[in-house]
Amino acid sequence: MSVLMKYWKPLVLMLLVASLLWGVQHYRNKYISEQARADAAQSLASNRQSTINDMTVQQRDVAALDAKYTKELADAKAQNDALQRKLDNGGRVLVKGKCPVPAKTEPTGTASMGDAATVELSPVAGRNVLGIRSGIINDQASLRTLQEYINTQCLK
Repeated sequence: MSVLMKYWKPLVLMLLVASLLWGVQHYRNKYISEQARADAAQSLASNRQSTINDMTVQQRDVAALDAKYTKELADAKAQNDALQRKLDNGGRVLVKGKCPVPAKTEPTGTASMGDAATVELSPVAGRNVLGIRSGIINDQASLRTLQEYINTQCLK
């Protein structure tokens, strides 16, 4: 008998065991890589959900901030509009102010305007003052809104 005939059964058995070991190792490695991929996908999904939750809270905060300052601005505009209607209906715009009293170099008979006197403006000047006031109110509201937005949203 030849050597091949004598050892064919153990040789087939060794090939069978080797192929089984290779198959087990192959599927084990595949399982490990799929498990790592699934873990990475779960981590990514968790991170995305956390980001979505943070963005939802941030949007709610910004909406509340916007509502607050929009209401303030609407109230100030309504007050300014009421003053404008009063002026249009024949009302007056009075401005209080201080005037510096110049050094007296003239005789004592000189008249001067005292501090905290009230000056009446013409209707055109009154409208101009109300327009300027409206612009100042808008600018101040915008600045307060932006400052609070930066403090509450950007500096977190």
